[in-house]
Amino acid sequence: MTSWLTALIGPDDGSGSTWQFCTRALLLLPYGILCIRIAGRRTFSNLTPLDIFVAIVVGSNISRAMTGKAPFVPTLAATLLLVVLHRLLAMATVHSNLLARFIKGRPVALVRDGKIDRAALHWNHLSEDDLIEGLRMEQTARVEDVELATFERGGKISVVPKSKADA
Repeated sequence: MTSWLTALIGPDDGSGSTWQFCTRALLLLPYGILCIRIAGRRTFSNLTPLDIFVAIVVGSNISRAMTGKAPFVPTLAATLLLVVLHRLLAMATVHSNLLARFIKGRPVALVRDGKIDRAALHWNHLSEDDLIEGLRMEQTARVEDVELATFERGGKISVVPKSKADA
């Protein structure tokens, strides 16, 4: 099993070919997004998992190429491939809701009509104190004054207050 993997991605001593480094980049992109999705939105709020992954890998790759820890041209080729894939995936998410949900996540309602959805808080690893803090940051003092509070894809809580007639 390992011989086919080594043939595909090259040895781990930095001596792989350009196409093997590019294959590594193709394999690491979805893995990195998955890891960041598992870590949760709050870990890197306001950035998508794809943005975070690409930023980390580009920085790491450039560092390794700069210090000679990885072959220069293959590392640059794999890094460029990731950046191009980032751009293509970002463009593709405009046309595919399924892809957008995988890469960016989806918003989750935490409060509807002044009532907290405790299951949604639990699922998103938020405490009630986290929710109240998010409401305060949106200049809302009480849950009862909220029509809708949403945990957005970027990790921020957005709030739609009840209208004065409803309050």
